[in-house]
Amino acid sequence: MKNDYLFTSESVTEGHPDKVCDQISDAVLDEVLRQDPSGRVACETYVTMGLLIIGGEITTTAYADIHELCRKVLKDIGYSHHKYGFDYHTCAILNAIHKQSPDIALGVDRGGAGDQGMMMGYACRETPELMPLPIMLAHGLCRRLAEARKKNILKYLGPDGKSQVTVEYKNDKPVRVSSVVLASQHTEEVVDKKTKLMSEDARREIIEKVAKPVLKGWVDKDTKYYINQTGIFLVGGPQSDTGMTGRKIIVDTYGGTISHGGGAFSGKDPTKVDRSAAYMGRYIAKNLVAAGIADKLFIQLAYVIGSPEPVSLMVNTYGTGKVSEEKIVKIIKDNFELTPQGIIAELKLRESDGYRFRKTAAYGHFGRNEEGFTWEKTDRVAELKKHVK
Repeated sequence: MKNDYLFTSESVTEGHPDKVCDQISDAVLDEVLRQDPSGRVACETYVTMGLLIIGGEITTTAYADIHELCRKVLKDIGYSHHKYGFDYHTCAILNAIHKQSPDIALGVDRGGAGDQGMMMGYACRETPELMPLPIMLAHGLCRRLAEARKKNILKYLGPDGKSQVTVEYKNDKPVRVSSVVLASQHTEEVVDKKTKLMSEDARREIIEKVAKPVLKGWVDKDTKYYINQTGIFLVGGPQSDTGMTGRKIIVDTYGGTISHGGGAFSGKDPTKVDRSAAYMGRYIAKNLVAAGIADKLFIQLAYVIGSPEPVSLMVNTYGTGKVSEEKIVKIIKDNFELTPQGIIAELKLRESDGYRFRKTAAYGHFGRNEEGFTWEKTDRVAELKKHVK
């Protein structure tokens, strides 16, 4: 049956206010786990004009200088001058962190999940990373915006930015990019004195030096580009938009290709199944697809607070499975650890070099074969292939 459609995903740069908050929350988690692998962390960050508030529940023997940590992350991102509307030197920081609730600790201490909820995992054959193409291209554009800024390829770019990519599918397979949206904070130097808008030269330069290098092979003469479509983007970052931890959950995962349970990842230690079970879902799906058991695989896991075993496990192969979905469920149960403690041990989620989880907090948690991303390994393929005739 013919299945033609357009599908869109978006991403944001590390300087987007919500991503600033995610990175700070995960920087706190990294520092706690670096000193105290058994530390409990649920850290939330809020940022607005000139002010950063950090709160949540942390129980640990570690010591973290929260103010210094926040300013370091802001500096690394690029908020180092008042021209960007937010400056790590001068912003106010309010610390409102306290200990984890002892009621939650009762269930976690005996190996149970730190909360209830549904977590999703997914993999498909659209890209070498076994991820949906639209979200991978959207992340690539935002990474390129940051690279062009930090390497002075485009000196006028600021830290804040967004991308959006629409992919045309024919017969359920991606064939081309039909439209590209890029919004990037910039300085006065590329504002046309007559129109008071971003110059056409700057727009063309962003297309040539940011968009096309990332999208090569997918764009054609009919691809439409929308660059700073309002005309100007001088006021960006926390000066223009309040940020909070956990507001980019679709950007963090699969770009809307599958449903989402609603739980955010950043700032949470691995006893929180919002994070750890979602990582395990990705690990399972990626290994099953890499092993040839299906070309496209969606997994839903659900947990109840205080209990170790999931209350449900569901699989959907969208008709691409080489074996039945019932058999795949059995394969998963027979070959993968699904309790919080088992997931933590399998994926080594208590280990941090002080930067591991902060890396996940911008440009997606999945589809990145980087050090520390243990859920991206395909080290179970050989043992899983025996289940496919």
